[in-house]
Amino acid sequence: MIRFDFQKACDFKPTLDHKQWIKEIIRREGKMPGDITYFFCDDEYIYDQNVRFLNHDTLTDIITFDSCIGDLVQGNILISYDRVEENARKFNVSVQEETLRVVAHGVLHLCGYKDKTEEEAALMRKKENETLELYSTMFSGNNQ
Repeated sequence: MIRFDFQKACDFKPTLDHKQWIKEIIRREGKMPGDITYFFCDDEYIYDQNVRFLNHDTLTDIITFDSCIGDLVQGNILISYDRVEENARKFNVSVQEETLRVVAHGVLHLCGYKDKTEEEAALMRKKENETLELYSTMFSGNNQ
């Protein structure tokens, strides 16, 4: 089951289409969708979690807590909507596109992709772009 919880109000309103898209991303990686919770929060909350659980004294847009078992993809994904909005301005994209990119980024982490090295980050960006194209293909007739 894929869930979306909100500590911070935001413009992103997840639908069944979003859940279907996330499940398709997972299936295309040869894995099975399990329980995934996306938690949209503010900078303060994600910073606190980053320090508390990862010992990282930095601000980030996403933290992924992997609970996968074999090919069963599951875990918790924290997303700072403050960072999403800021990054959308920084990269000159819509908040909707940046939100979709970060949502995909989290599930790609659960599927095993990393982004610590330049090579890993380049592959992650390529996979993110593929997921955005998939979204567009799946729902081009929908106003998402």
